[in-house]
Amino acid sequence: MRMTRSLAPLRHRDFQYLVSGQLASNIGDACYAVALPWYVLAERGGTLLLGTVLVAYGLPRTVLMAFGGAASDRWRPWTVMMASDVVRTVGAAALAVVALLGPARAESLVPIAIVLGAGQGLFLPASFVIAPTLLPDRELPAGNALTAGGTQLALLIGPAVASVVVGSLGIAAAFVVNAATFALSALSLARIRSAKRRSTPAPAADSGNAVPARTTLRQLLRGEPALLVVLVVTLAGNFGTGGLSEVAVPALAHGPLNTGAVGFGGLIAALGAGALLGTLGAAQLSRPRRPAVLCSAVCLAEASMIAVTPYLGGAIAVGVGLFGYGLFNGMANVVMITALQRWAPPNLLGRVMGLLLLAGFGIFPVSVAFGAFVVDRFGPIPFFPVAGLILLLAVIGSMTQRRWRDLGVAVPREGQPACVA
Repeated sequence: MRMTRSLAPLRHRDFQYLVSGQLASNIGDACYAVALPWYVLAERGGTLLLGTVLVAYGLPRTVLMAFGGAASDRWRPWTVMMASDVVRTVGAAALAVVALLGPARAESLVPIAIVLGAGQGLFLPASFVIAPTLLPDRELPAGNALTAGGTQLALLIGPAVASVVVGSLGIAAAFVVNAATFALSALSLARIRSAKRRSTPAPAADSGNAVPARTTLRQLLRGEPALLVVLVVTLAGNFGTGGLSEVAVPALAHGPLNTGAVGFGGLIAALGAGALLGTLGAAQLSRPRRPAVLCSAVCLAEASMIAVTPYLGGAIAVGVGLFGYGLFNGMANVVMITALQRWAPPNLLGRVMGLLLLAGFGIFPVSVAFGAFVVDRFGPIPFFPVAGLILLLAVIGSMTQRRWRDLGVAVPREGQPACVA
């Protein structure tokens, strides 16, 4: 019965196409993430060129997330996603041609990276808006869990696929795979019919703090503390976790744990496996009575797990701690995204998702720099409780806001029973 609820969204043909297309493109992204550094460094481009290309990719991706959300509201998420996939297909194909023709050069790689980053920035907010147009409200948590789970699965298997492709066929072949996955995503979108006809999500169940449909984004930011709380918690969580995954965990594996590359890979795999299981576990929650309170409780558990992980003992115990951190993080993400999809006015959903993504991705470079500073001065172990404390304080502060606690609270129509988790 539980498994049936988790897989219920796959009964809808259009959602099947959406999930399969996004899984393909996420695997392609993983191939790109492995092949690009290898190409630049193997062709004597150096770390400076690699950093320049990564900035050229990351900056437009972050900046255009807010615009991508607005574009999804003004037009249709399907249209924005299709245009993004077409642009990224061309960009990845151009990158494959560049890799075939010769060594890595800034004048070739930087423009392509800008195009790919811009396409990703436009695509991501739209991908969160399209799901409510394809699924009934009761299946939305399971649908979000399946798409998030597909992303986590791609992060687990994508690097292995890229390594095999690069090792056997060459670097250019990995970029060809990336282009092909974007093309597959576009073809999957082309088979989706209902999203072409419907530009906004269907109305969800009545909410105790529903926002008027004609509210503007400025009015929403001024008059709804709940949205500001979501953004603050997102900033706080990502401020700690970015430095955690990119700096503190590698430094912990290399230094105090002395696990080597294989052990470090195992720690990252444990984190990813926990996130995958957490997203799938969230699929069991059809409509929690108080989703924001549930999310806060899960985030408190996440903060606690982050803080204690380096003190658990050896590599296996730390891996268990990272698994728990990933588990709670994956569950909290699905619960919060689903609550926002149900709460936000349909005409503003894209912009709300764009702001949420902008908060998460925008703070990432700052988080990495902060993590590098703390780890360099004090070592990797103290950074874990610092990251946990930042998230803990943000969540405790959020619980003092009644509008936050009431976010997404369903008010049953007359004659209907109240919804329970």
